[in-house]
Order: sequence, then structure tokens, then C-alpha cells
Amino acid sequence: MIRFRLERRETTSRWLPIFTTIGAVLVALLMGAILLAYGGLNPMVAYGQMFKVGFAESYSVSDTLVKSTPLLLAGLGVSIAFRMRLWNIGAEGQLLMGAWAATGVALFILPETTPRFIMLAAMSIAGFAAGAFWGVIPGWLKAKMGVNEIISSLMLTYVATFFINYFVFGPWAVGGFPLTKKFPRNAWFPRLLDWADAIPFFRGMTAHIGFFYGVVAAILLYILFKHSKWGYELKVIGDNPEAARYAGMNISRTVILTMVISGGLAGLAGMSEVAGVVHRLQENFSPGYGFTAIIVAWLARLNPLAMIIVAYLFGGLLVGGDAIQPAGIPLMIQGMIMFCVISAELFTKYRIRIKRNAPLTEVSHG
Repeated sequence: MIRFRLERRETTSRWLPIFTTIGAVLVALLMGAILLAYGGLNPMVAYGQMFKVGFAESYSVSDTLVKSTPLLLAGLGVSIAFRMRLWNIGAEGQLLMGAWAATGVALFILPETTPRFIMLAAMSIAGFAAGAFWGVIPGWLKAKMGVNEIISSLMLTYVATFFINYFVFGPWAVGGFPLTKKFPRNAWFPRLLDWADAIPFFRGMTAHIGFFYGVVAAILLYILFKHSKWGYELKVIGDNPEAARYAGMNISRTVILTMVISGGLAGLAGMSEVAGVVHRLQENFSPGYGFTAIIVAWLARLNPLAMIIVAYLFGGLLVGGDAIQPAGIPLMIQGMIMFCVISAELFTKYRIRIKRNAPLTEVSHG
């Protein structure tokens, strides 16, 4: 008889998490291929078309950068909280609130004649502040009252959704449609096509500078995680809260500060979407970027620099998925990747041990 048993690993190779993540993604793609074939589609053709549209065509880079920008910023946000085992699941709500605040600045606070630099800076600050406020609520509840941050941050996402709908269907609506009027041009992020006269290659490319917000944020976070007291405290509190408390670390303050920065980056993702893409606030402008960002953070193993690459790849998945039918295929693949990556975590901490039992022998009595 053969038995399988899980044994905790005494040591873990630094490469094992990378290999298990790659393996998990491959398994997810295989599962997706099986379902595509069952639905009457050729998996190779479908995946080939997704890759072509997402990465290989002339404007693929531009379109993919547009999709990957909110994923990168929101993914960086949730990764900060995840590093200290603080489960911020409400990045989508924080993203929505950041977009709302940036819209308020662009349309109702600053005049249209405001210089672009000042306008975009004010919108960025407002977007970060609104996302931070929406993040600090579950952070404060967790730090002061022990409320589960998964439930509180997720529930606040629904509050944010209805909050946005109130404004786009009500006082901010234009012509009876669930959207605001367009932002003035000085409230738009510069796009690559704006420099097409100097660089002809940029003609028709709609990618905006929001992606560079994410790259700069990723570099800063990497440095902070490696070389700052706050980064060290995140790791210690996440690994062993009791040891952190014994060492004199202020856990409540760190929890609140972490959720402020986490929510703020997600809010900045919302600001970049309205300033760089839709140029107004409207219903359902986000197809769930805040939730997809959780997958991006996990695939990157919470590494800010790796998140730049993973966000770009997921952006390509979204762009390529628009080219094939049925439309739910990208979401299906995202869900499978998330499931497989989380499941693969088991094999970074445990190994499967195969044991063969000795055969039973008959004993005669005489």
C-alpha cells in the first residue's frame, strides 16, 4: 500500500517560489485550454490571438501599458499590506474613491485655466488622499478594535460603488447619462501621441504617463522595503507580531500607516484612469482593476520590481482577451491563475512524501 503525506520543509530554496509560481501559471493555462476546447474553440488559436493582440501588434505596447497602469499602482498598494499579513481586499473601492476625488478637483475646485502641472499634481494628491482615507478606515478598525480587515475593506468597496453611482447618476450627471462632463485638456495626462510630431513612432499611441507613476512608486517601495525602518517593521510584524511587540514596535501605528499608503496607491490608480483614459468619471469605468491587482501582487511575490513585469503581462492578457469570444475568457483565466498560485503556496512550505507500507504476512499457528 502506498500512502502520500505532507511534510513541512525545513529549508526552502530561494528559487522554489519562482518555479512553483511559473508552474501554477502553466497549470492554469492548461486548465483554460481544456475549457476552451470543451467550448468548441481551438486553444492554440485562441491563445495565439490573445498574444498577438496583447503583445505583438504595432499598438500592443501602448494599449497594454494603458491597461497595466492601474494594475501596477493598485498591486503595489495591496502588496504593502500583504507584506505584514494585513489583507487589504478593498483596493477596488479605494481606486473608485481616488477617481472621485480627482474628478472633484478637475471639474469643481480648480478653474479650467489652471496650468497642467498644478492641475495634475492637485488631482494626484486628492486621489491619493481619498484612497488613503478609504484604506485607513479598515486599518483603524483593525488596529484599535480588532475588526477583521478582510470584511471591512471588502464591504467598503460596495459602499464606494454606490457612492460613485450617486454622483454620476445624480448631481454630476450630464444629459441624463451616468457620467460627468469631460475634463478640461489640462486635466488629462500627457500621452505618447502628444509627442508624435517629434517621434513619429508614437503616432496613434494612447499610453499615458500614469505608468511612470507606477514605475517610480515601485522603485521607491523597493528601496523602502530594503533600507528603511518602516520596511523592516513590516517584515517583522508580518512574520511574528509577538516578537515585534516585545521589541517595542508600535504595531497599531504601523498598521494604520501601512493602510494609508496601501489605500493611497490604489486611489492613485483611480486618478490615473480618469486622467489618462476616460477623462471623466462614469459608471463602471473600472472592470475590477482593484481585484485583479491582488493576483498581480501574488504572482510577483510582493516584489515591487517584479510587479512592473507582471502588471504588463496581465495588461496584455486584458487587451488580448478583448479580441476573442466569449468575452469572459480573460476573467476565467485570471481566476484560474489566482486559484493555482494560491494552491501552489502549499508546495513552498510542504513536500509530498511517498511511503510504502510493508506487506502484511500471514502467521501460522501450529
